[in-house]
Amino acid sequence: MLERLDDIDWALLTHAYGPADDVPGQIRDLARADDDVRIGAYQQLYASIVHQGSRYEATAYAAPFLLELLADEDVPDRPVLVEMLAVMAIGGDEAWLPGTFPVALMREQAHGGDAVRAAAPRPDHPDYDDESEYRYVEALSDEDQQRYYRHIELAVYDAVRAGVPLLRELLRAPDPALRIRAAYTLAWFPEDAADSVPALLAAATDAQDTAEQVRAAATALVAAGLLGHRPPDHLLAAPERVTRWAAAVATALVDGDDAPDAAVTELLGWASGAPRDQIPFLDGNLAGLAGLVLERLTGRHAGKVFAAWLRGIPTVSGSDALTMVASALRVAFPEPVPAGTAYGHLAEDQRRLLTVLARSPRAWMLGEHRFGNFSLLMSDYGLSGSREHLRAYVNGEVRSART
Repeated sequence: MLERLDDIDWALLTHAYGPADDVPGQIRDLARADDDVRIGAYQQLYASIVHQGSRYEATAYAAPFLLELLADEDVPDRPVLVEMLAVMAIGGDEAWLPGTFPVALMREQAHGGDAVRAAAPRPDHPDYDDESEYRYVEALSDEDQQRYYRHIELAVYDAVRAGVPLLRELLRAPDPALRIRAAYTLAWFPEDAADSVPALLAAATDAQDTAEQVRAAATALVAAGLLGHRPPDHLLAAPERVTRWAAAVATALVDGDDAPDAAVTELLGWASGAPRDQIPFLDGNLAGLAGLVLERLTGRHAGKVFAAWLRGIPTVSGSDALTMVASALRVAFPEPVPAGTAYGHLAEDQRRLLTVLARSPRAWMLGEHRFGNFSLLMSDYGLSGSREHLRAYVNGEVRSART
């Protein structure tokens, strides 16, 4: 196993920290029996080849070896391995949900990227240093920067895509956690939907005697929905709540504003806030995905959707609040608030949302600290990143919505 690792000159490839000559040893460590060694290897690979969701030249070369490990039933932590492969393929799913990966657009944007990447400085050049590649990319035009990054990202994506048949096989694995991760990852390969959807639908009808088996089936339903398949209506009345959530998400993804009331009602019940679950989409934020799907329903349900967000905002915090409030802001504020706009001059839904935000201290927090990303989100709409200032604005104590 992994015999071909040494056939690659990893020192000529790059990752987040420069030459990737440390990668083969870390890949080998993923198969070790020692838990601490494996955990350390995953941490190191996450830091280097998928650093904060970014992908690099070495990432594509690593993918076939990770797939080789995944195919071996004796390798430990295979669900974690699939999780890493999904991140390698698409980065963070919050960039794409409530849709699947826009691979056709990405391929168009990557056109010409191979030449741009080929002209980048290489680690074997005598003048190469840790900043060489950064300086090269920064000097590119915006168009060439996009081509450069899309070329690398698609190289990784296609390297992981080679494992789609294996992922379909893993939908039948005895371990439900492995089935969950396999189903989730298949959702991001729309070019393979014709063969993946039947496999996902079969997985969605597997035995559901345990909570984890129910989650595996629900994940498969959502994945099929992202690939364009609408589930049967009877699943909207399933006894398991998470199955109803999955069926409602998939139905609304496919039907849009024509989604039946049962699907919308189910999603509204989730969008007001719900505990996280062990379903991978949005890192288990089922309420957040329900809200993102509802955001697309701009027809007769728009008022109910907005009201659900207003109910939910006081109950959430951290990344869950970020997802929910971002949806509400996009709907209420098509444009940022012009400087000097008095609170009384805002539209009714804008005033309603800001009043709720001013009265929801939890929504601004990440654990025990103020959430900087939340404040940045507010500023994107011409609003104060300080809850205290926003509260003063809502109360008429200051005229500007900006700090």
